[in-house]
Amino acid sequence: MNSLDTPYELSPEQIAFYQKNRFIKLKNVFDADTLARYNDAISEQVAKMNTVTVALDERDTYGKAFLQLFNLWRENDDVKTFVFSKRLAKIAADLMQVDGVRMYHDQALFKEGGGGITPWHADQYYWPLSSDKTVTAWIPLQPVPLEMGPLEFSAGSHQIVEGRELSIGDDSEKLIASKLRVTDFEHVIEPFDLGEVSFHSGWVFHRAGANVTDQMRKVMTVIYMDRDMKLEQPINKNQENDWHTWCPGATVGDVINTELNPVLY
Repeated sequence: MNSLDTPYELSPEQIAFYQKNRFIKLKNVFDADTLARYNDAISEQVAKMNTVTVALDERDTYGKAFLQLFNLWRENDDVKTFVFSKRLAKIAADLMQVDGVRMYHDQALFKEGGGGITPWHADQYYWPLSSDKTVTAWIPLQPVPLEMGPLEFSAGSHQIVEGRELSIGDDSEKLIASKLRVTDFEHVIEPFDLGEVSFHSGWVFHRAGANVTDQMRKVMTVIYMDRDMKLEQPINKNQENDWHTWCPGATVGDVINTELNPVLY
């Protein structure tokens, strides 16, 4: 518990880097023992919740990208302890420069051995939220070499509006990649060490390569939003679905304050 709740102090330079690029990778956020313990808990919960039985080669691009399970914190107390980490939540608040953060939702992203790419996309396409004060913690449960498909970022690409209207899939991979090729935004592709965690904002474009190993790439994510975030009128069907799934009972124009969106810091 101490390692989950002990503050991780960010430097002014790290906060400035995030504000400019809208992503950052931080080393030694968690130690090996903590990750080993919660790797077991998260993996067991993913196994319980996973309903995918279709073979990899029979799935579409999105289906090949990962096994995706949501809100594990509601199903498993050990996972809840990890997801509710004040250490993580404070990092999120400090990076966004807000007074506090709420849970939007969590998700496990397990990319199977032989799994395909995660196409270019911006997460906030899916979110009916009133501002860009959002950040996702991407937490590998093991080291992630390039061969496993670590998360990649287009640094500073939150400034681009074109492509925000695309859901994740073949079109987003093709069209966003084409757009990014003619910009000056740096494409960052790096492995993740054990204990290294990345944080990225809702509008920064990102992707991941294929997992060409025979091992599962296990990642847990937590999506945070400003604790004063208001629900915005959805502009697509995915946002409509997110409203009723992750913020049930929230009212357009009001702060999102439901039992599924507790203040974490």
